[in-house]
Amino acid sequence: MNRSTLIKTLLPIGLAVVVVFFSAFTFTVQEYEVALKLRLGEIVADQYDPGIHFRVPVLNQIKKFDRRLQTLDSQPERFLTVEKKDVIVDSYAKWRIARPAQFLRSTGGNSARTSRLLSERINTSLRDEFGKRTIQEVVTDDRLALMELLTKEVNANAGDLGVEVIDVRVKQIDLPPEVSESVYQRMRAERERVARDLRAKGGEAAERIRADADRQRTVIIAEAYKESEEIRGEGDAKSAEVYAKAYNQDPRFYAFYRSLEAYRTALGEGGNMMVLEPDSEFFRFFREASGQP
Repeated sequence: MNRSTLIKTLLPIGLAVVVVFFSAFTFTVQEYEVALKLRLGEIVADQYDPGIHFRVPVLNQIKKFDRRLQTLDSQPERFLTVEKKDVIVDSYAKWRIARPAQFLRSTGGNSARTSRLLSERINTSLRDEFGKRTIQEVVTDDRLALMELLTKEVNANAGDLGVEVIDVRVKQIDLPPEVSESVYQRMRAERERVARDLRAKGGEAAERIRADADRQRTVIIAEAYKESEEIRGEGDAKSAEVYAKAYNQDPRFYAFYRSLEAYRTALGEGGNMMVLEPDSEFFRFFREASGQP
């Protein structure tokens, strides 16, 4: 075997040995990971930037965890309110690893154990907060304030796990069937009471408006009647004044004109029949043009 053949044979073997050696003495940390170096089970380093780092095979073990935001979607749980009424609460939490060394010591890096321990702390905080409130406060009050308070409490309680709780959210609050019916009946009674109160206030306002309208109508009619009587009185006075002036100017003509008006009225087109003596005062102008007897 010549030298070139030997080189061609040993080169792949050498490269394989280098790759095996490099992989055995190095480890890679991704952007989304945190890593711990252990020596015989004891943590010796927990601060590694993304990239390639060295280790001693057999002597060092490397533990990697995902440091991205994790979601814990808990099963709905029953909690008691201050009224000793059950509510079924469905919640979830957002968390991430904050202290890798403490996380490994507390949970062993086991995701199932982490979820169980974190769920216990979340349920404890939920139980405490719901136990301070009534059903109405839980359902109708500002839920955002409640969730902010829960996030602070759970984050404080989960500090020993080496994780940071970013957010705790209540997705849904339900009532058990035996509680729902009583709550609905109470809500229905309350709505009916409010409706009756509103109808009573509306009826009172309607009566007040109607009475005010009737008063204004009476006042308007009285003022109009007063004004009409004043105008009629002024017209009658003016008419009497005109009659008086006319009569004073020529009493005989005025008497004649009034008699003609009386004839027109009495002997009009209605076909009325009157029986009077010929020498009656009513016919004086028929006997004499001057109206004198």
